[in-house]
Amino acid sequence: MLDIAAELDRWMAEGREFAVGTVVSTGGSAPRGLGAALAVDSAGTAIGSVSGGCVEGAVYELCTAALQDGGTVRERFGYSDEDAFAVGLTCGGEIDVMVTPVRAGSPDRAVLRSAVSAATSGVAAALVRVVGGPDQLLGRSLLVRADGTREGGLGGHPAVDRLAVAEARALLDAGRNGTVELSEDGSHCPGGLTLLVESSTPPPRMIVFGAVDFAAALVRAGKFLGHHVTVCDARPVFATRARFPEADEVVVDWPHRYLRQTPTDGRTVLCVLTHEARFDVPLLTRALRMPLAFVGAMGSRRTHEERTRLLREAGLGEDELDRLRSPIGLDLGARTPEETALSIAAEIVAARHGGTGRPLTGGAEPIHRDLSAAGV
Repeated sequence: MLDIAAELDRWMAEGREFAVGTVVSTGGSAPRGLGAALAVDSAGTAIGSVSGGCVEGAVYELCTAALQDGGTVRERFGYSDEDAFAVGLTCGGEIDVMVTPVRAGSPDRAVLRSAVSAATSGVAAALVRVVGGPDQLLGRSLLVRADGTREGGLGGHPAVDRLAVAEARALLDAGRNGTVELSEDGSHCPGGLTLLVESSTPPPRMIVFGAVDFAAALVRAGKFLGHHVTVCDARPVFATRARFPEADEVVVDWPHRYLRQTPTDGRTVLCVLTHEARFDVPLLTRALRMPLAFVGAMGSRRTHEERTRLLREAGLGEDELDRLRSPIGLDLGARTPEETALSIAAEIVAARHGGTGRPLTGGAEPIHRDLSAAGV
């Protein structure tokens, strides 16, 4: 439900009552992942999506019913061989949706409000909810912050909450959503519990080195993908807010020096657009030795060959050089800055999700991959 946190935060501030349906389990070619949510308020207004359109109507009805009777329910939707147009996922996937009413007197409303407020503010936190187990615990919520402090509880033994906190912090550190099975443990967890953990983390960074004409289009693409975008260039005449009004930051500094001083993590994307050795070589020498999600560099194939030679001379090994995506972007035949930005953005998405970059037409690979199995 944190994917619609901004709207839910506003609804709660206005005192609205609503019910929220959340994807708590997926199988096959499911169109949306764990945590995807659709909410319906008492006036019938709907926000969000759980399936990209396949079962929205049915979940809407479940939310409306939950607001009336106050009960939390879990429903499975899958492909119907008998009637492909029946309520189900004609894409061949399967999802479980938990629908929870959030009314004025709901015991977990305060916890849920803290969770959506944290997500809206960009504060790192994880929302843990019981999605499988005894009926009386279904939907109970616990908010876990990055420092280990917590709010709320899962309604069972304190030992269960402590286990949940440890599991949630591990997923939060990885910036992932996931489910956790707590096996039966006497009075601590009678019958066992299944927990859904939704992680809210600050947006991943995209750092664009080189205040060139292609950079402005890439900034827009990066923002569209949900990145916090920084443009860095050593030349103050080019690195200006007027040229990059949509960037979160515009920095005048030598690229390798800025990279050394700025925070990065395993989700950070670096796009090097300068294709000048005096900037590229010291920058990439550092970048390719850091635990970053993506390092790409623009330039012709001749530029790439010369750049690779200089990087070898700077001491980089073959394993490090293999991390460099150059020339950056997928082969779309791009020519304009906007088309080039699209090709770069497409490669970033493919790298993140293990995509091939090939056309889906005629392919045999699953369209929606199981990222949990890959540890993504």
